[in-house]
Amino acid sequence: MSTSLSPQSLTRIVITLRAAGCVFAEDEAQLLASAARTPVELSTMVEQRVAGLPLEVIVGWAEFCGLRIFVDPGVFVPRRRTEFLVREAAALAPAGAVVVDLCCGTGAVGAALAATVDAAEVHAADVEPAAVRCARRNLTGVGTVYEGDLYTPLPAALRGRVDILAVNAPYVPTNAVSLMPPEARLHEPLVALDGGADGLDVQRRVVAESSQWLVPGGHLLIETSERQAPHTAEAFSRNGLTPRITTSEDLDATVVIGTLATD
Repeated sequence: MSTSLSPQSLTRIVITLRAAGCVFAEDEAQLLASAARTPVELSTMVEQRVAGLPLEVIVGWAEFCGLRIFVDPGVFVPRRRTEFLVREAAALAPAGAVVVDLCCGTGAVGAALAATVDAAEVHAADVEPAAVRCARRNLTGVGTVYEGDLYTPLPAALRGRVDILAVNAPYVPTNAVSLMPPEARLHEPLVALDGGADGLDVQRRVVAESSQWLVPGGHLLIETSERQAPHTAEAFSRNGLTPRITTSEDLDATVVIGTLATD
């Protein structure tokens, strides 16, 4: 901040945030205080947070895999659990890998893989115009972002060339969206949350076409829930991919990895 904030003032903010249901009120108060340029701006930010606006939208960024990712209003906020998707993808990616971040949102996964995989060729796509604009900010100079439904906007030249297809498609069942925290269901696009009746509609569409885009031996990685993972893996098997399920207890994350045969 451009003006100092007394410990008493910071404590009052913590109390206000905690009363509004913010679990990490102390951390959030510190972040808001460091982001605000004036006391008036800080007061506005606190009011926005109390009203349920995502913290990342208020400050304009989220920390993800050690990167500062721009987050614009109306765009899906990258979750910490998705760092596990990046970790698993990076472990499988050769130097110079062709990487596609599908359903990219802010482009956080693509940006993290660009920073992690040596000489990666990164492409990303999303159906939401606001997400595409945000992703282009995050992938400036390191990747190309396309607007459209799943594979539709990708260049035909990528067919059969993709080493890593990393996907965080919506996987919340339709009837469970209303049970999500207000900051998600009220401030993030429904298309980024609603995965259909069982949460797997978009995943099935991704899997169905994946073999057309992957290089032999390439990998499709999809974030999902522990409960849904066996069904996601079954879809992989039906579409010619050899699946395995990986989990992270620390991040409460589940990723299904499918590999396309080399013969």
